[in-house]
Amino acid sequence: MIETAKRVLQIEADAVLALQSRIDEKFSKAVQMILGCRGKVVVTGMGKSGLICQKIAATMASTGTPTFFLHPAEGIHGDLGMLSKGDVVIATSFSGETEEVCRILPIIKRMGLPLITMSGNPQSTLGVAGDVHLDISVAEEACPLGLAPTASTTATLAMGDALAVALLSERGFKAEDFALFHPGGALGKKLLLRVEDLMHVDDEIPLVAPDTLLRDALFEITSKKLGVTGVVDEAGTLVGVFTDGDLRRIMEQGLESLQQPIHQVMSTSPKRILRRNLAAKALQIMETHSITSLFVFADEDGVAPVGIVHLHDLLKSGVV
Repeated sequence: MIETAKRVLQIEADAVLALQSRIDEKFSKAVQMILGCRGKVVVTGMGKSGLICQKIAATMASTGTPTFFLHPAEGIHGDLGMLSKGDVVIATSFSGETEEVCRILPIIKRMGLPLITMSGNPQSTLGVAGDVHLDISVAEEACPLGLAPTASTTATLAMGDALAVALLSERGFKAEDFALFHPGGALGKKLLLRVEDLMHVDDEIPLVAPDTLLRDALFEITSKKLGVTGVVDEAGTLVGVFTDGDLRRIMEQGLESLQQPIHQVMSTSPKRILRRNLAAKALQIMETHSITSLFVFADEDGVAPVGIVHLHDLLKSGVV
């Protein structure tokens, strides 16, 4: 059982590695055809190849190339209406003779759509029909009967990934762009969610004056439920910060310590973040300095806080 599994992986790995020597001017032409596409990229294939085509279409769509999958059997029964001038078609069939795929080729040609084909036989109907043909032939299938598509579908998928990533690179596609298409995922939250989307503002910001007694500052800390208070002067400038951790250390000196003004015991170097910064950056600062809150400023020159963000806000948002 183990040896069989190892044999499968070796055959499929060899099939993928064999594709490297076929990344040539034909591949470059296919990439340029897609980059010049004024419409959409339409990927089509039948059976197991069709399943691979769906994945290729999904990968391209999520990396900046508008792409969808067209089922060839449905295509000959009306779905070819999805095609329009300006589209580019990628048709896949390992044999190059799949009936449903071959039957839609004349329509694609009649519409004048650029056609990229992928098959294991350049001399097949599909191979000859393409404006560009990408060779996905394999030495053998991993299936010992040589029947079930295994190494061939892996090679097809790998070639599709090569196209998608080459296009991504040529377009200068960035992580932020990827996140726009994945706003619900963890990556989307890390790259799209900003501090201003999570911060507490206005009356929710815990603030006291420098001459406030600690006993009164305690009320501000507990009522705002953020475990911290900022200290601002008459102009609204943040001059210090005092946390519930600081309070516990002060309390070790006795209750009488609560009678002193907060400016005598506050930290005078509060960490800060800008409202436009990513929430992920706020988390990084908190982890680096072992703190749970950050006062938020409108810009680099800001001296009065416009908000405060707490670690719990980041946890609830899913940034972590």
